[in-house]
Amino acid sequence: MFELLSVKAESLEVSRRRGPGHSHWSYEDREHWGVDYLDCGGNVQSPINIDTAKTIFSPQLRPIQLSGYSLPANEKLRLRNNGHTVLLELPESLAITGGYAQQYRAVQLHLHWGSLSGPGSEHTVDGRRFAAEIHVVHYNTKYDTFKEAMVHPDGLAVLGAFLEVGPRENPYYQEILEHLHKIQEEGEEVLVSGFNIAGLLPTNLKLYFHYNGSLTTPPCYQTVKWTVFNQTMMLSHEQMSMLVMSLRNDDNKPLQNNFRMVQDMHGRRVLASFQTTLSSAKQLPTGNDDSAATEGHSSSSFHAGDVLAVLFGILFAITALAFLLYIYKHRSQNTRLDSPTKSKVIYTAATTENTA
Repeated sequence: MFELLSVKAESLEVSRRRGPGHSHWSYEDREHWGVDYLDCGGNVQSPINIDTAKTIFSPQLRPIQLSGYSLPANEKLRLRNNGHTVLLELPESLAITGGYAQQYRAVQLHLHWGSLSGPGSEHTVDGRRFAAEIHVVHYNTKYDTFKEAMVHPDGLAVLGAFLEVGPRENPYYQEILEHLHKIQEEGEEVLVSGFNIAGLLPTNLKLYFHYNGSLTTPPCYQTVKWTVFNQTMMLSHEQMSMLVMSLRNDDNKPLQNNFRMVQDMHGRRVLASFQTTLSSAKQLPTGNDDSAATEGHSSSSFHAGDVLAVLFGILFAITALAFLLYIYKHRSQNTRLDSPTKSKVIYTAATTENTA
């Protein structure tokens, strides 16, 4: 998900061959990241498959609130090809001011994608991989710098959203995509004009999944509080092709399929700010949503309203039974009562189309 802003020099030979600031890991060797980066083999890794049937509805998850995301055109932002993704550096005036227990400052955003022959999102939903995925990286304001925050359990917060192909051009993503031809080679960068960064994310910031995980690229620090939005973003077919085909990596090969495979949950729970099925019975008790995401189990207790609900249910069942017996006695012996069944709502990610 996020490459270190400052990388230790491997050797003069490697630096000369691969350019300054390049780290030696690659997506072709992602199965072996844990050898050089121990955290990559940990039990709190990202991305994950979000199994909506196992998500836990948490009413305590409030809408994500953003501040400072609309930037004036005269503010210049650095866009670069770092050999692993296209990365847009963001000013610290951008922040998450609601939805988390603490405030988080923005650092950068980047994308993950597949190829012309297949999708490339990092997270999946019920086993489905989307065309691409955006990550907006933030660090906790209680720490002075991103580098300091990234090693603390509450250090980082990342907002993620899925990208799909839609019928029309997305003007917000065009602010990035139209510059890709200028940074085709690894290490190249260009300054772009400021724009409304919030346009890159869904308009509905109320519906999302939340879990504790990690950076999805080395060093894979397990310090990320993830928010993955339910609503997907739409890009035109031409824009998606531009994203997939424009950049090259340090080996002068097309920069494609820059996503990590989903990781084991190891008992972690995924919270949802909404109910993913009609008959969802799992719900967190009142409490702090961040701590709830890390606990292995949750406690439950009955309140007065719960007792009344149970009593009402019993009375309703008795009344219904008496009614059925009455009907049965007054119908012929070969008449049966068919009990209707209620099917679950099949979850599908919401979609949106952005217009200028």
